[in-house]
Amino acid sequence: MVLLSCVEDEEQQPEIEPVGSSAFQELYDQGVDRYLGTIKPISSAQAGPSGVTQYLFSNLDGPVCFTGSQFSMFTRNGSSNNLMIFLQGGGFCSPVVCEAVEEGIPYIPFGILNPSDPQNPVANFNVGYVPYCDGSMMAGDNEVDSDGDGVKDRFFKGLQNLSASLDVIVQNYPSPDKIVLAGNSAGGFAVHTALPLVRKLYPKARIYVVNDSGQGLGNPGGFEGLFTYWNANAFIPSSCSDCIGADGNLTGLHKYQLEQDDNIRMAYISSKQDSISSAALGAPAFEAQLIEAAMELNNAHPERFQSLIDNGDAHTYIIRSFNLEIGGISVRQWIKEMINETADWETVIEL
Repeated sequence: MVLLSCVEDEEQQPEIEPVGSSAFQELYDQGVDRYLGTIKPISSAQAGPSGVTQYLFSNLDGPVCFTGSQFSMFTRNGSSNNLMIFLQGGGFCSPVVCEAVEEGIPYIPFGILNPSDPQNPVANFNVGYVPYCDGSMMAGDNEVDSDGDGVKDRFFKGLQNLSASLDVIVQNYPSPDKIVLAGNSAGGFAVHTALPLVRKLYPKARIYVVNDSGQGLGNPGGFEGLFTYWNANAFIPSSCSDCIGADGNLTGLHKYQLEQDDNIRMAYISSKQDSISSAALGAPAFEAQLIEAAMELNNAHPERFQSLIDNGDAHTYIIRSFNLEIGGISVRQWIKEMINETADWETVIEL
């Protein structure tokens, strides 16, 4: 079954005035932008496919993987004046369990990152690619002694990794017309961390936020505990009492972002019973809360928020299942309609 919500025809949509950095001023006042402009890479070199450059950072400057290994990020030159910022995924660390990747996945041209696919709607975009290895969903700023031996052994430097990467991206691509801010798994969660930083660096660009399998659904108290463990509470605006809901979910934070910034569109992509993301809640509860969150955001912002929800338990789509059809439309076609702002971009929930 396909559930569709009405959107206005592209020609009938009102012009939207570009916002300035004041859209998220409360978060800047809380310090989420404190590392922007402070860290530079120590070297850069061509890497892999033509047009891809890798940037390495010194461990002494702050950007590191959570085990202390060296952090790097990538750019790829396209042929348009548009930009995709892609945030890779890879698990997270809590005080109880740590399942984060220890080394970031390098740029690999699959799915939405494939410049050779003529049907990829962002094939000709410039790309800033941010690997994930910080264990804190690109939000943390803390060092922890996890085994009690008196030596700090977990380095949650996601905010520094992200900020340093965004500085490289804005230096390479200073004035794009459109920005697709996309991420999968932990990177899907992190698009909401990155959004206020991207907006500060690009105050006028239209931003399309694609959250693939990182919707922020959890048990009461779960995210509060993680944000404290990572020292990431600055990303929760002090004025927003429901940004972390009583149910433990981050739906309120996503609604806050849509309310703050009229110049963004936002999307959820997920399966109903995601085998990874549903672990804390259980599959039936996850499905119910996912549908509830998706419809709450769509009802609040029907022109600017839609969801693409698969029937099953798959985890992530825009890299591994970009051509998959969900409810009669492929993932890549649905994203194309989002970016092109057509009337066909609507919520699809497959039965």
